[in-house]
Amino acid sequence: MPDAEAQTAIDESIERLREEALDLLAPYPSVLLAVSGGPDSVALMLLCARWSLRSSRDIAVATVDHRLRKASREEAEEVGRWARDLGYAHHLLTWEEAKPSTRLQERARQARYALLAACARRIGASAIVLAHHADDQAETILFRLTRGSGIAGLAGMARVARAEDIALLRPLLDFRKEELEAICARAQQAFFRDPSNEDDSFARARLRKLAPVLAAQGFGQEALLRLGARAARADAALTHCAAETLQRAWRKDEASCVELDAATLCEAPPEILQRALASAILRLAPAAVLRLERLERATARIGDALAARKSVKTTLADVSIEASDGRVRLRPAPPRRSS
Repeated sequence: MPDAEAQTAIDESIERLREEALDLLAPYPSVLLAVSGGPDSVALMLLCARWSLRSSRDIAVATVDHRLRKASREEAEEVGRWARDLGYAHHLLTWEEAKPSTRLQERARQARYALLAACARRIGASAIVLAHHADDQAETILFRLTRGSGIAGLAGMARVARAEDIALLRPLLDFRKEELEAICARAQQAFFRDPSNEDDSFARARLRKLAPVLAAQGFGQEALLRLGARAARADAALTHCAAETLQRAWRKDEASCVELDAATLCEAPPEILQRALASAILRLAPAAVLRLERLERATARIGDALAARKSVKTTLADVSIEASDGRVRLRPAPPRRSS
């Protein structure tokens, strides 16, 4: 527990942030809180219980049991009791599929989001509220930095994102983990700690243990958050410029074909061209997953061809991209032949 002076500072910070943070939820009349049982998500549940707009909002809680630990079911059921004590309806969701032997955390995360989105649709919630906080944000930025992420990745997690028709809201990104634990302590509310957070077989756990070394070299949490904020500003500016370029380049926009003016695209810097092409691809294939390395290679090929006024054809994310006759045409790629 922090000392009295530190506790007072934490309490003042919490009061300053609480209503301002939950304003993010205000446009959504029905939301689903993702509550794992850790101090972060339990604090989210407690904050929403005291929210000034709670009485006019339909707020439910969901807990995902990944079935990765023996105690997980019992813990999820206990979270349900805590939620009901606070007046929330609770939904216990289970990852039933066989567990993968590789990329376990990544696939568990994908399964968790899919289960939460399905639950939100089932109960009529238009947003899922997640408890990611400032420590998570700094860790995410560091993790992506070690993976060679681009500007968008270094911006970290967005406060508002989308999973198809469902909004993903992160109102706690300005809270420190110690502040969220203090909320639980003040409410005398128990919580669970996930032992996987200390498991060195996971990359994030290893990075977490490097935090003191990085901080001693001036690359602590505050520096990472500054990097993320600066990357977010740069990403927003680049996105704006790419949208303007794409608007000027549009020649045809149909379900089966997007056609762009080659001369307009040729004038764009590589990063703007790359983002414009990505947007055009997603116009034809909204569910496409664009890997940065592949997108960079495809953009370089197209950019080189445009500069040399040569024809080129490539395929990315099942979208055929062809540059010729002063146009760049994107169409759904034909089905691959089965062997």
